[in-house]
Amino acid sequence: MVQKFTIKTVRVSEKGQIAIPSDIRREMRIKKGDDLLLVTRGDKILLKKASKVSARFAGEFNFMLKHAERVAEKLWENKEDEVWDTL
Repeated sequence: MVQKFTIKTVRVSEKGQIAIPSDIRREMRIKKGDDLLLVTRGDKILLKKASKVSARFAGEFNFMLKHAERVAEKLWENKEDEVWDTL
């Protein structure tokens, strides 16, 4: 699948602000109040909708949570630790 890309030039204001061109805002469905994520790497800047990033990573760490729950259950079910319950 070939992805469409757009190249635009924007100017940085005195306050360090940039304006996202309206055609790009429409295409990316960026609205007033949306949170955007800014990522830098070398001399590159990636701007991405925060909602897209959080949706993508929502389930990324489930495997770690399941493993942590299993480890916690083993520790909680340890009979040797019950000695502390009587103190």
